[in-house]
Amino acid sequence: MSTPRPDDVPPGVPPAPEEFPRPADDDPPSRTADAQGTGAFARFLRGVEWLGNLLPHPVTLFALFALAIVVISGIAGWFDLAVQDPRPEGVPGRADDGMIRAISLVSGDGLRLIVENLVTNFTGFVPLGTVLVALLGVGVAEHSGMLTAAIRLLVQKAPARLMTLAIVFGGVISNTASEMGYVVLIPLAAVIFHALGRHPLAGMAAAFAGVSAGYSANLLIGTVDPLLAGITQEAAQLIDPGYEVHAAVNYYFMAVSTFLIAGVGTWVTHRFVEPQLGTYDSSIASEDLPPPRMDPLTPTEIRGLKWAAFSAVALFALIALAVVPEGGALRNPETGDVLRSPFLRGIVALIFVAFLVPGVVYGWVTGSMKSDRDVVAGMSQSMSTLGLYIVLVFFAAQFVAFFGWTNLGAILAVTGASGLEAAGLTGPAVFIPFILMCCFVNLMLGSASAQWAVTAPIFVPMLMLVGFSPEVIQAAYRIGDSTTNIITPMMSYFGLILAFIVKYDKRAGVGTVVAMMLPYTIFFLIGWIALFYLWVFVLGLPVGPEAPTYYVPGG
Repeated sequence: MSTPRPDDVPPGVPPAPEEFPRPADDDPPSRTADAQGTGAFARFLRGVEWLGNLLPHPVTLFALFALAIVVISGIAGWFDLAVQDPRPEGVPGRADDGMIRAISLVSGDGLRLIVENLVTNFTGFVPLGTVLVALLGVGVAEHSGMLTAAIRLLVQKAPARLMTLAIVFGGVISNTASEMGYVVLIPLAAVIFHALGRHPLAGMAAAFAGVSAGYSANLLIGTVDPLLAGITQEAAQLIDPGYEVHAAVNYYFMAVSTFLIAGVGTWVTHRFVEPQLGTYDSSIASEDLPPPRMDPLTPTEIRGLKWAAFSAVALFALIALAVVPEGGALRNPETGDVLRSPFLRGIVALIFVAFLVPGVVYGWVTGSMKSDRDVVAGMSQSMSTLGLYIVLVFFAAQFVAFFGWTNLGAILAVTGASGLEAAGLTGPAVFIPFILMCCFVNLMLGSASAQWAVTAPIFVPMLMLVGFSPEVIQAAYRIGDSTTNIITPMMSYFGLILAFIVKYDKRAGVGTVVAMMLPYTIFFLIGWIALFYLWVFVLGLPVGPEAPTYYVPGG
C-alpha cells in the first residue's frame, strides 16, 4: 500500500512509507463500493462484513445468544444428550458415571442457577475488572497529556515504515501479560495510526492480531505454558504413567513463530486490511476525535516526559527488587518461581501503577495537573467512555456462563475429537485435520486450558499410539487454539475490542470485526501450519528443549 496522499494527511504529519511498498498507482481506496478492491477476496470480505452487520446490535446479539443457550439446553436435556468423558477417573469435574451430560436450564434448578448467579456472572467476568482497573491508570496518563506527548514523540522519531511491524511484534510479546496487550496496546495502536494519517482501525487490527491470534507465539515463557504442559502430561500418562512434560517444551517453535506472526501480520495489514478500510473519515466516529497533533514537543513537554521516564525507571527498579532476587516478595512464595507468581497474577495492578505514577509526575511537571482533583478527573473521564462496554459485558458474561453450565461446549469438543479419531488418519498428515478441529472448537471454547483439558485426553493418547510425542501434539494444538481467537465472540475481550472500534466507527458491528480480522486468521493459519511441517518434519528440529518429535514406548 502506498503512503497517504498529501491532501489526506493532516498538517505536520510525516509521510509513512510502508514495510512492504506497493506500486505507486496502487493507492489506498476509500471505503466506497466503487473505490474498494474488486478482487474475489475483497468481495468475500465485504460479503462477510455485510452479513455480519445484518445481525442485531452486539448487546442484543449476546442477549439472544444467552436465550438460545437456555432453549437449546432444554432440548438437549430432554433427549438426555451425553458423551463419554475422556478425562481419567478422579479428576475434578468428572462425573461418577464417566459421562458429560447436557444440563438443562429449562428447569427449576436451571432457573435458580440463573437467578442466583446473574449478578456474580457479571461482576466475576474477569475482563471487566481487568479493564476497569487498568484504565484508571491509563486515564490519568491520558488526562495529564503524557500519552499524547509520548505518541507524538514516537511518531516523529520512530521509522514510520516499521511502525506496523513494531505494533504486531509488540502485540505478540505483550501476550505474556495479555491484559496489557488488550487494554493498552490495541487502543494505543489506533491512536498512532490516526496520528500518522492512516486508518485507526488498521492499527487496532494489527495490534489485535499480534496480541490474540499470535497468542501462543512468544520469545518468553508465559503463564499458559505450564498450564498446558500440566494438562498434556496428565493426558500422556494415560499411555505412559512415567511421562513428564515441562513448561518450555514448545519454546523453540513458539520463539521462531514470533517472527512469522510479526511478518505475516504486517503483510496482511498492508495487503488486505488497509485497502479494505480505505481512507479514514473522522465523521463516522461515535465521538469527537481531536485532530492528530504532530507539532514538535515544547520544552515543557520534553521536561515532563523526562521526569515521567525517571519515575517509571524508579518504579520498575522497585518492582525488579521484588521479582528478580530469589525470595522476592512478588515471586511464588511456595516454589520461588516467577511463573504462577503474584507478579504475573497481579500484572493488572502493576499496569495501573505504571501509568498512574508517570502520569501524575508528568502532569505535575507540566502544570496540567495541579491537585488531586485533576487525578480523579482523569480517572473519571476514562470510566465515562466505557458505558457501552459495561452493558455489553453484562450480557456477554451471561452467555459465557450459561454455555459453561450446560456442558454444550464440552460435548461439541468431544464429538469433534471423536470424529477425527474415527477418520483413522496416520502419519504427519493427521496434524492438518487436528489443527483445523482445534480452530473450530476454539470458536466455542475461548479458554485455551478449558479446550485442552477436554480434548487432550483424546488426542494425546491417540497420536502417541501412532508415534508422535506429546510435545509435538501440544505445539500443533496451540496453532489451532490461537488463530481463531480474533473472529469469535466467545473470546473474553471481543466485547472490549468492539467497544474500541465503535469509538472510531459508529457503524461498526460484529461483521466489521470479523471481516477485518479474517485475513489474519486465514494467513496466520496457512503460514503457521507450513512452518510447523517445515520445522518438525522437513528440518527435523525439536519444538523445544528435551522435546522429541516421535514417541517411543519405554524410551
